[in-house]
Amino acid sequence: MATAPNTYPSLCSSPPLPRTLNNPQTKQSFSLTTPHFKNHPQTLRTSIRLGNSGSGKQSVWIVKASAEKGAEESPPEEEKYEEYEVEIEQPFGLKFAKGRDGGTYIDAIAPGGSADKTNMFTVGDRVLATSAMFGTEIWPAAEYGRTMYTIRQRIGPLYMRMQKRYGKREDMGELTEKEIIRAERNSGVVSSKVREIQMQNYMRKKEQKETRARELREGLQLYKSGKYDDALEKFESVLGSKPELDEASVASYNVACCYSKLDQIQAGLSALKDALQAGFEDFKRIRTDPDLENLRKSEEFDPLIKQYDESFINENALNAIKSLFGFNKK
Repeated sequence: MATAPNTYPSLCSSPPLPRTLNNPQTKQSFSLTTPHFKNHPQTLRTSIRLGNSGSGKQSVWIVKASAEKGAEESPPEEEKYEEYEVEIEQPFGLKFAKGRDGGTYIDAIAPGGSADKTNMFTVGDRVLATSAMFGTEIWPAAEYGRTMYTIRQRIGPLYMRMQKRYGKREDMGELTEKEIIRAERNSGVVSSKVREIQMQNYMRKKEQKETRARELREGLQLYKSGKYDDALEKFESVLGSKPELDEASVASYNVACCYSKLDQIQAGLSALKDALQAGFEDFKRIRTDPDLENLRKSEEFDPLIKQYDESFINENALNAIKSLFGFNKK
């Protein structure tokens, strides 16, 4: 179990730059059905059918139409977003982030992956519901940590009900420098508006960092009490809040420890891979930590660690050179 990154009471090793990984993805197909109308004077419904076997579910796009002839014009309503439903195979090829509202949003889509091949997902889309961990039950995506816990442990294809946001990510993260410059150019008042935006971003970033520190501490306390499910939600919440590399590596490692304790081997190995990609370098700890005992029993454990352990890679390279020049011959 890793206690905290460099900014917290107990230290971990400094992370290198993150690595990228290209995973093979499962092919996904989808089809669209013809729009149809219901006997309702104010609503237009469009159904979309998706899935591998043609047994996908229907999603509904509701758009307010004009009321009956002669009725008074209604005031402008809140913007409506399309909802869609899709089923994808593992590995899903999606990265998620937690919005400022606590919801779960698409942060990145792996090119050529299962999700990408549906041509349905866009960055910024919100998760409304997903399959349960197993079976056909559907669970609402009420809170980020619990949603990620469900997705990681999902057995079989993953059904998702999504809200199409068309790249609108007002509930996620801070404004970029480009957005600040655009706001400055459009405002006509150069200084005050930009300073206000920068201050808001600074305060939001500071608040998010304090929240991650608190959630990490709470997660560690829950873990020490043997409440691994609850600890998972805290650690996953840290990961969804745009953590810095040292925070991400430690939180992912702790997620792996939780899954190991719960004997969820595949989910644990996935989290351990995330930790390694974020720069977790304490390979001695990984190979001896009793919290990872169940993961080490897997045949996939050693090959995974050897991909990132540079001392092992360098030793193999040295042995190959010795063999090439006959230094190993007696």
